[in-house]
Amino acid sequence: MSGNQNYINHVALVLDASSSMSHLSRKVVEVADQQIAYLARRSGELDQETRVTVYVFADKVECVVYDKDVLRMPSLKQLYRTGGMTALLAASLKSQRELAQTAQLYGDHSFLTFVLTDGQENASHRSPDAPARDPRELVKAVAEMIETQEDNWTLAVLVPDQMGKREAMQCGFPKENIAIWDATSTQGLEEAGQVIKEATEKFMVGRAKGIRGSRAVFSTGGDAVNKDTIKAAGLAPVDPSAYQLLPVARDAAIREWVVESGHTYRTGGAFYQLSKPEKIQAKKQIAVLEKKTDRVYTGPEARALLGLPAVEARVKPDHNDDFTIFVQSTSVNRKLVPNTRLLLMV
Repeated sequence: MSGNQNYINHVALVLDASSSMSHLSRKVVEVADQQIAYLARRSGELDQETRVTVYVFADKVECVVYDKDVLRMPSLKQLYRTGGMTALLAASLKSQRELAQTAQLYGDHSFLTFVLTDGQENASHRSPDAPARDPRELVKAVAEMIETQEDNWTLAVLVPDQMGKREAMQCGFPKENIAIWDATSTQGLEEAGQVIKEATEKFMVGRAKGIRGSRAVFSTGGDAVNKDTIKAAGLAPVDPSAYQLLPVARDAAIREWVVESGHTYRTGGAFYQLSKPEKIQAKKQIAVLEKKTDRVYTGPEARALLGLPAVEARVKPDHNDDFTIFVQSTSVNRKLVPNTRLLLMV
């Protein structure tokens, strides 16, 4: 990309508007509007142009906003109405096919789409927007489309349960681009909004570092955290004399274990190994450990690598053969998990 070409992001929300979403409809509007406000703010801060497209789908798939400058987006209040069945495959196909017709001249263009649904596909075979009537043909069409998308396309989906996840994987959605949300409550929808925000943050920060697309938007696994993404994020290795790695041999509180291991406990100086899904506050630092060399990387870019926004966010440890995530502890009684390690900054 030559220096005078700007980053142009095309972000699409493809929202389920079937009858079962009616109890959440006000919340959908609120979460989508918040997402758009957030995109507007980050676009300004990162000097990236962002254009937003919104599709709503039930029996039919309707584009209600197309490639509009994020700074001029209306509220979705007048545009989101529920009623009907769930033409999920038709919505995925139509949104991507139409967006693919967007001009990509003069600039570094990238496409990021989030599909949000609260149920299983049940209407595409009847939808006027579907290219085929046979449900198996539709699944195949979606899988082929995803397989052949260019490297500057990212397609992610939020589904309500494990069954939805299995279906999305059968349709070719990359495993790490599928998240499960609690579709039974407004709280669940709020958390889904948070997940989308984190994934968008990771995407936009990655864009600034030259990453054009991702098959791991919801992941801390090897697709998301590896040598290339660490380098691209600008993470610097910490001087080996500035830290120590302590094995954790039993259940213990963090300060107790540090002292027992013969060190002084300093608040904020110890990082525990991320071993289960948990919420990480905005002020917490992140460190990444390369397993083979015990080399540690940290800095503000480490949060960006995981797509952590400047608010509390939920993170889960995905399988990663080469790297381990560590989280700064600011408490004295954080319970450590046996057979993990503790990173101590000295």
